[in-house]
Amino acid sequence: MKVFVFAALVAVVAAGGYHQAPAYKQEKPYTSHPAPSHHNAPSHYKENKPAYQPEYKSAEYAPKSYDVPTPYHFNWAVKDDYTYNNFGQHESSDGYGHVTGSYHTLLPDGRTQIVTYKADDYGYVADVKYDGYAKYPEYKAADSYHKGPSYSAPKYEAPKYEAPKYEPKYAAPKY
Repeated sequence: MKVFVFAALVAVVAAGGYHQAPAYKQEKPYTSHPAPSHHNAPSHYKENKPAYQPEYKSAEYAPKSYDVPTPYHFNWAVKDDYTYNNFGQHESSDGYGHVTGSYHTLLPDGRTQIVTYKADDYGYVADVKYDGYAKYPEYKAADSYHKGPSYSAPKYEAPKYEAPKYEPKYAAPKY
């Protein structure tokens, strides 16, 4: 199918069926009115300039550059014994692009991960340490697969059914 479409396109171009419209070239630009010129101003015309023009110094009004690092220091922490959340961070900068800091977090295994880092013009370097020992729940071996399935399937008990006792409404005649 692609070959057929390509062949049809080549045939149309070869037959001269595809023509591009000639570009329109404007010989003379059209203007409805001549542009105003100040040399034709009337002789009584006076430019409207104030008598006093203050001189502005560009250095005083130069825009501030926010790309320059400024010194800072911050820290924060969260410790909630009920939800076992214990994490925080502190960081400081000297204003010359050198940043130092650290953060800590309580891991699920009971250890505290402490990351101390520094960043400067040469890159980012982090030192990771762990405080405490990992505590895992005690391992209990599963029962052997020979005893039965590991899931607890409900036991099937047949419903207890008693046959109804037939009591006649009317006493049978005695002969």
